[in-house]
Amino acid sequence: MNRLSNSDFSELISPLAMASYLAIAGVYVSVTGLLGLPGDGLGWPGQVALLAFVVVWLTLLITDTAGHQRRAVFWLAALAISALGLLTLGRTNTGPILLVLLATMVVSIFPGRRALLILLAINVMFALILHFRWGWAWNWILTQVMTFGAFQAFAALIIHYARRAELAAEALREVNAKLMATRSLLGETARDQERLRLSRELHDVAGHKLTAIKLNLHHLARQPGLAASGELRQATSLAGDLLEDLRAVVRQLRQNDGIDLALGIRQLIEPLPTPTVALNLDPALRVPRAEQAETLLRVIQEGLTNAARHGRARHAWLELGRDGDQLRLCLEDDGRLDWPLTPGNGLSIMRERLVELGGDLELAPSRRGGLSLTARLPLESVP
Repeated sequence: MNRLSNSDFSELISPLAMASYLAIAGVYVSVTGLLGLPGDGLGWPGQVALLAFVVVWLTLLITDTAGHQRRAVFWLAALAISALGLLTLGRTNTGPILLVLLATMVVSIFPGRRALLILLAINVMFALILHFRWGWAWNWILTQVMTFGAFQAFAALIIHYARRAELAAEALREVNAKLMATRSLLGETARDQERLRLSRELHDVAGHKLTAIKLNLHHLARQPGLAASGELRQATSLAGDLLEDLRAVVRQLRQNDGIDLALGIRQLIEPLPTPTVALNLDPALRVPRAEQAETLLRVIQEGLTNAARHGRARHAWLELGRDGDQLRLCLEDDGRLDWPLTPGNGLSIMRERLVELGGDLELAPSRRGGLSLTARLPLESVP
């Protein structure tokens, strides 16, 4: 399954796209002689080549080529052929601008060295076209290639550094979200441990002492001289009431045993710009163990990161609740999905961590268009 979301088409109005439209329009005016300018005499074959370039360019803008090597090579080859084809059809003065656009796309898809080799090959073909097709002298060819090569390098460097800045900002947001969630988890774990310690202290120490006091008061009440004492009866009643109140407090503390993940989940998703997450959390649910809570947070983080980075999802839906004797976490998104899915290292590690804790991880296409991720863990009691 491969589905294009609204976020894909938003690339058509990105700053890069708008600048490319102006460049292509300039080439079109030059090729056709529009606006009364003398054209380059390419006629309809040149217009077809330019149209092919535009179609492939728009396709690349909305197509996710990450992880799809063959798809990337195919579309880039089509883009290069259409650009070089236009240069072959006629001696156009503005045609080499398409090679500058081609350079930006090459750098945005391929890493540094590979992009450099591809651009070198394209410029060699450009030089060969100028020499063998149009008979240019090599000194003029060198000037032309160096000039447009400099433009290509400038545009490629802008894309390269913009991409690096984007990846750095994304990594920083993810680290910040992870730190915020971890801090919340540590705080909730400490509070849970304190509640557990306090409930045990109240039950084992204060409860036993109050029970002893109550037994002693009952023993005194059986003494002949104290049987009719109102103060003794009142003390016995107060001791009984206090013991019942203490047991109620212990029961209330025990009801809140476990870790509340709600705050940690909200702090995890808050710094992430996309996708927008709709939460459906069971307010009474408590995760029994800290390692379970941490694993669930990591599953959520990995799922949202994949939805944004690979699926380009705009929205996600997160549910956490009880399913029988299990904890059930379900995360869906509306991004793109190529199914069947080959899980990456992140999802594989999450599955291993869940299995170690007695749970599992299920992946399936979501009815919302993207990926559906379901994690389950046993509701183990707190020791």
